[in-house]
Order: sequence, then C-alpha cells, then structure tokens
Amino acid sequence: MPKTNVIGNLALTKASDIFKSTTANLDGEQILPIPLDQLHPPEFHPFQVNDDEAMYRLAESVKESGVREPCIARPREGGGYELLCGNRRKRACELAGIASMPVIIRELDDDTAAITMVDSNLEQRERILPSEKAWAYRVKMEALNHKGIKGDMHSVDVLVEQTGESKNQIFRLIRLTELIITLLDKVDAKQLAFNPAVELSYLTQKEQMAVASAMEKYEVKPSRSQAVRLKKMKQSGELTDEAIDLVMSEEKKPPKEKAAETPEGAMQFSEYFPSEYTPKQMEDVIIRLLAEWRLGVAV
Repeated sequence: MPKTNVIGNLALTKASDIFKSTTANLDGEQILPIPLDQLHPPEFHPFQVNDDEAMYRLAESVKESGVREPCIARPREGGGYELLCGNRRKRACELAGIASMPVIIRELDDDTAAITMVDSNLEQRERILPSEKAWAYRVKMEALNHKGIKGDMHSVDVLVEQTGESKNQIFRLIRLTELIITLLDKVDAKQLAFNPAVELSYLTQKEQMAVASAMEKYEVKPSRSQAVRLKKMKQSGELTDEAIDLVMSEEKKPPKEKAAETPEGAMQFSEYFPSEYTPKQMEDVIIRLLAEWRLGVAV
C-alpha cells in the first residue's frame, strides 16, 4: 500500500509512490493503454506544455523507451478522459509518433481532481514557472477550501507543510494570478521582477495595461519602489494613465558609490591641513607620518 500524507479528512497519495509500480494493476486500479485522441487536457490547466528543447528531449526518450510512468485521468462527461497528470508526456508521444500511453483511470470529483492535478504536476515537473506555481497554489487552495479541512489546519497550512514555503510567500505568489497576461508573461521571462509584480497586482487590469504599455514605450521595467508608489497612488485615487507614464519614464539614478569611511580622529586635525584637503587625504598624510615616526625618521 503506498504511503499517504493524511491532512484532516484528506489522504493524498504521493505521485512518486504511485509511479513506483510497474504492474498492470495498482491497488485495484488498472493501468490501461489509452489512445491519445481520447485524452483531453483539463478545462483549466495551470501548467504549460511547450514545444521547447526539453520537450524534444522527452519525445526522444519516449521514442526509445516508451512512457515509463503512467499518467492519471478521470472519465469525461463528453466522452474520453480528462488528463490530470501527463499532458507533457502526451505531447511527447504525439511528437514521437506513438498512438497511446499508459494511464490510471480514477473516478474523482472536481475538487479531488484539482488537488490531484496540482500535486502530481508539482512533483513531476523539474522546472516550474512563477505563473504555473501561482495558479497551482490558487487552484489547490480553492479546492481544499471547497472540500473542507477538519481540525485546526487551513488550506494555506496544507501548502506550507507540503511545499516548505512560508504563508507570506504563498500568498504573494497567488497575488501573481491577479496580473494581466502581458505582465505575468514578463514575470516568467524575467523581464519583470517578482516583488514589483506583486505590488502591481493590486492595480486594475486597465491600470496594469497602462503600465505594460509604458514598459514597452520606454523599454524599462519598474523597480519595487516605483511599483509601491503606483500602488499607493491607486489607493489614494491619484493614479491616472498620465501618472503611470510619468513614473515609468523616470530615469533611474545609478547607485551611489559608498563613501570611504574616515576615522573621526582625522577630522580633529583639519586645522593643520589646507582647506581643500578631503578627509581621505588627511587620513593618508597622518598614516604616512605615523609610519615614518615609527621608523625613527619623523621630522
């Protein structure tokens, strides 16, 4: 029997435990070869399936060795199956010219299906984009809240326990789901930093569109301080397209060089130096004279 994580009234089976089985039957669940044309993605799937270099590597692996780990699906009202876990493997099979793949079929309600989809994908995927993680956390929290958790735990506590991330970080990640697609794509592409993105998520969609337009116009990305100012202007009712344009067009000042720290003692002797001497010049002279004195050649 696979080991499960029991949280309140939820018993979540780890995907790694599920996929250890190589038999055609798993605790009463059959692993069946399902034609690809009968497998459909969920209505909402937070994880991307892209024809990138990693996908082509996976396709080559599938072509050589087949699909090593069964996917998870549930019966679909319109016929066929809703593929909860394995959409990348399905695409790899298509690229490799394979017509079917092994799938575990389960009867799941909507909330349990959402939880299964998030858990299995978070565990299986090597690289997860900020947008994918943000939507995955939101989907799972909403499903847990709807399903109900007994005891003192809340949905965010479940995510904290399972992901190791703090409550604050989880809530900040979920804020990214309030961004328009243009800005969220920039976060994924590292063209917009995480902290400014969180602040911008509090703007309306129209205001966010104005920010995105200004970013393109001036070829800039907002700093956290700029994003915070825009958020505060919105809260005070002062945020307009003109204000957004003005903030975004600001020329960022280069970081100031840290002034060399000079011992206060050097300033005590300023009366013995020419007025144009800097504290650093005074310090250099004093150190040189002390060195000469120590050698017995002081004047």
